[in-house]
Amino acid sequence: MFGLLGLSPGLFGLFVVFGFMVGVFFGFFGMGGSFLVTPALLILGYPAPVAIGSSMTFVFGTAVIATLKHHDAGQVDYRLGGLMFVGITVGIELGSRLVFGLEVLGIAEAVVGAAYVVLLAAIGALFTRSAMADEEDDGAGDGRERATESDGSERDDVPAIAKRIQSYEIPPMMTLSDGSRASLWTISGVGGGVGLVSGFLGVGGGFVRMPAIYYVVGTSLAAAVGTSLFGGLMSGAVGAFTYGRAGVIDLGVVTALLLGSALGARIGSGATAYVDEDDVTIYFGVMLLLASLAVALGEAATWLSMPVFDRISFVLLVGSALFVCAVILYHGVLAVRDERRSAPSA
Repeated sequence: MFGLLGLSPGLFGLFVVFGFMVGVFFGFFGMGGSFLVTPALLILGYPAPVAIGSSMTFVFGTAVIATLKHHDAGQVDYRLGGLMFVGITVGIELGSRLVFGLEVLGIAEAVVGAAYVVLLAAIGALFTRSAMADEEDDGAGDGRERATESDGSERDDVPAIAKRIQSYEIPPMMTLSDGSRASLWTISGVGGGVGLVSGFLGVGGGFVRMPAIYYVVGTSLAAAVGTSLFGGLMSGAVGAFTYGRAGVIDLGVVTALLLGSALGARIGSGATAYVDEDDVTIYFGVMLLLASLAVALGEAATWLSMPVFDRISFVLLVGSALFVCAVILYHGVLAVRDERRSAPSA
């Protein structure tokens, strides 16, 4: 089996464990994990097209599992996801063409690595800052406004910036499944931008897509997570097809990752019903910052010819992911235990 997959037993097991952690992030945050797979494969010496193509194929498989779980909870806005599809497809095609062009020039790994350093640092800083601000403003208002349904009832908190964007009604305006309205231009722009990131970096784009849906389109947080997963399913399918045509997908790596994520995604999705996201968001932001540092060390290992940096980079990448995964599981176990204790008294 391992010979056919082209992986040693140790490497196969490593990818299974890594896939489990990625699945937990994907199911819980609607964004996590694929941004860790491509850097990990690059650090392990896989060519950029292979790392990106394999990551995109893995994203598709994981997104199917997690989307089904969120579908059961009614947290997927299929209308919004469908409207984003065209932009996602065009963006992925452009991103993949850029990667193959850079590969011809022999600079794909360096450019993709540098893009990861900048993007992970920026998103990590945003998450960490937002989580810290929420803690400071807890109980005193956090700068977000309540959106109101057409029947007068309130939805989940919607960021003020999303309310401001929604106030500029640029036709054609689309009514989403939760009753809110957004410009088709806004939706298409979000889809195209996320698709470009997906095709170029080999990610589902969830760590960009979920915040974009929440802060730009202006859905509820639950709908943003579920719809982000549905978008990951679509972008993963398009990306897998695009890179599959070029024959650069390592099915051994994808199979091992999917075996682990199949369980992880179900656990992560189920944890959303028990764990307050605010309890772990700050850890997720710090993990992104550490992942940025890990990728930077990996690039430094290449430029300075110091393999020790590669080992430090991989340990930092996997270690930070393992820690956040453990935090989610820990809070989930505590919540389930408390619920069971309170059930008899109720």
